[in-house]
This record gives sequence, structure tokens and C-alpha cells, in this order.
Amino acid sequence: MNPAYSVLVFTTASGAGYGMLIWLGILAPLGMLPANGWFGFWALALALGLVTVGLLSSTLHLGHPERAWRAFSQWRSSWLSREGCLAVATYLPAGVFGIGWVFFDRPDGVFALCAALAGLLAVGTVACTAMIYASLKTVRQWHNLQVLPIYLVFALMTGALGLYAVYAVFMAGQIWLGSIAGLAVLSAWALKWVYWNGLDDSTGESTAATATGLADLGPVSLLDLPHSEENFLMKEMGYRVARKHAVKLRGIAVLLGGALPLVCLLMSFASSGGLAAVLAVLALLSGLAGTLLERWLFFAEATHKVMLYYGAEAA
Repeated sequence: MNPAYSVLVFTTASGAGYGMLIWLGILAPLGMLPANGWFGFWALALALGLVTVGLLSSTLHLGHPERAWRAFSQWRSSWLSREGCLAVATYLPAGVFGIGWVFFDRPDGVFALCAALAGLLAVGTVACTAMIYASLKTVRQWHNLQVLPIYLVFALMTGALGLYAVYAVFMAGQIWLGSIAGLAVLSAWALKWVYWNGLDDSTGESTAATATGLADLGPVSLLDLPHSEENFLMKEMGYRVARKHAVKLRGIAVLLGGALPLVCLLMSFASSGGLAAVLAVLALLSGLAGTLLERWLFFAEATHKVMLYYGAEAA
């Protein structure tokens, strides 16, 4: 599949923002957030800023972005519509939580309940984003039980890195939060590695014979291609990344999004002041870069079954 850069930015940025809201929704009811309005302002500004940038980016690949509002009406049958509804709904409890935390230094009580509600809506939004792809039976790499947990764990990973970066910049860094971020990094890339290995060990079950319904008659091959030149389907659905390049890019993604953030986290634990803050921010930026590359591969390595009608052997 041809990766749409607006969707890559959307899933990466909004995933990190919703991940931060999830962690805030967990920590606020537990009384583990500082009663500091400025800290609350910057934490929520980063979280909601990432969410907003991601949502706005998601409209850029639409032919008519001004009609995007119509998607909200199809929530009964469309994961995309459910995602949009939950994404907008998340702003309300997050805003109420922000008012209590920023203006009244109260990340507790009813405001903590609003944080928990925002966190639950954030989980639902990320889950809907994942299900947009996991529900598509026509793409075997996406119609996979691991896609949903991968999206959720990567959101938790980048969200934890983001919250730790805010702690390190505006307050003293918290080793316990950095340790949670480190565990999230390890979990995310371990799960992704299992996903990649599973794809490499399997082949598509669909062939030209099953696609045409002629499997009972024996092997089926194309006499001639449907088109003499590339059309839209071939450019968008038939995009492929060479195997050797995919392996190299996977390694770079793990290095950027996994190894480098862990090194930065460990170094920040042993540092203080401005250096610890710089290392925490580098861990966040590296985690986002690695996630962005992981999302590019998620699309680029996907094979759509429609390509069976254009000469693909299996999909």
C-alpha cells in the first residue's frame, strides 16, 4: 500500500497525545500528579497539541476535507466514524480536567474523574484507529489480532515518553515514570518484532484461483494484464517495498524508536538539571521518529488482494 504521509503523521502524533491522556487518566485518580498549574498546563498542552495536529493532518489526504464532518453520522457501521466521534468527545473531559489542574491546582476529586474519563475515551479512540485497519479482510498484514494491541502499546510508549519529558523540563525528572516509559518501549518493540516475524513466516492464502472462484478447476494465471499502463489501483494498492529495504528499515526503526530512547532514559536517570531535560526530550523525539518509520512500514509492507487481478501470485 502506498503510505499517505498525512495518515502517518496522524497515527503517530495523535497516538502520542492520546497515550499521554491515558497516563494522566491513570495517574490522576491515584494521586500521583503534582498539584502545579504550570506543570498541568504544559502536560495538557503537549497532549492535546499532539492530538490536534494529528487530527488536522488526517484531513489532508481527503479530496474534500470540508466534508469530513459527514463521517460522524456513520458511527453505527464505520470504525472511522467511531474514531471521529470519540476523538471529539475526548476534548470535553480533558478540558474540564485541565481547568481544575491549571486554574485551581486540583488534579484530584471530580477533576481526576474527568481525567479518567478522558483516558478511557483516548483508549477507545486509539482502538478505533487500529480497527480501521484490522477490520479489513482484504489486507492480510492488517487483518491481524496483533494490530490492535500494537497501536495501544505504541500510544502508551510515546505517551509515557512525552509525560516524562514534561516532568524533566518543568520539574525534577521522575525515575519511576522514566522506568514505566522504558518498559513501554521494550514492550512495544517486542510486540512489533513478533508481528514482523509472523508476517515473514506466513504467505498469503488468497491466489488468483481463489479470487476468481476457479480454484476447483486447477491453477489460474493471467493471460494478460488488465491495463497497459499503471492505474490508480496499481499505484496505491500495488505499492511495494523491496524485502532487503524493509529489513534495513525495520532495524532503523528499532534503533530510533527503541534503543536510542532507552539509552537517553538511562542517561537522564544519571543526570540532572538541563542535561536530564535535554535527554528526556531526545528520548521523546527519537521515539516519535521510530514510530513514524514503523507506521510507514505498516503501510508499505501491506499487500491488497486486489493485486491478484494484476499479476500478484498471492495476497
